[in-house]
Amino acid sequence: MSAAVSTDGRETGTALDIRGLTTTYGAVRALDDVSFAVPSGRITAVLGANGAGKTTLLRTISGLVPATSGTVALGSHDLSRTPAERMPGLGLAHVPEGRGVITEMTVEENLRLGGLGRRTGTEPVPLERVFDLFQVLGERRHGVAHQLSGGERQMLVIGRALMASPTVLLLDEPSLGLAPRIVAQILDLLGGLARDEGLTVLLVEQNARSALSVADRGVVLSLGRVVADESAATLAGDDQLRHAYLGF
Repeated sequence: MSAAVSTDGRETGTALDIRGLTTTYGAVRALDDVSFAVPSGRITAVLGANGAGKTTLLRTISGLVPATSGTVALGSHDLSRTPAERMPGLGLAHVPEGRGVITEMTVEENLRLGGLGRRTGTEPVPLERVFDLFQVLGERRHGVAHQLSGGERQMLVIGRALMASPTVLLLDEPSLGLAPRIVAQILDLLGGLARDEGLTVLLVEQNARSALSVADRGVVLSLGRVVADESAATLAGDDQLRHAYLGF
């Protein structure tokens, strides 16, 4: 995949290339011929109303839901034909909605689990690296996860995903039910990881305003189809599209 230099001077290529992706549940097309490219080292926000197909898109990319047709290319790998359990080894990490920590285990034990399926050919990510990113987790490293607040659990599931040393992070509704201050902290962290360390983030987010504030690009879905694929700044400035699809 060729690289290009963007207006901010950073070199970028394509991390995920999604072509003609269709996913059905019985007679219902949750995704209908979805095509777009996810640039490397950037945050791409997937936006749209409830039922637009956002979560299905992430679940199809990560192999949790089989694609009916189409392809998802991560380098030379067609993820649409790859079992979900192989995704971490290829560099893809998925943080689904719901903050699924193992509540009986400690913070440290949860994080160590994330490192077991790390990207092939990489060294284990030091625990201290995650504790540097999320200092509150370091303070609670020996505490059991059920004692964490909602925001702390969200930090833990993101930290656990980062332990696998992914190149691409799929993140589903990280702001759901969290205080605005915690949401801003998490989104700022993601922006830093993309900008400074080259992590590619595909972010599904109901709060379109917050997502566009940190994203480089935005893809808008409606009834399983792509209705817009533009820079975040362009989408944020399109009053007609925002009112029709994004709710602000």
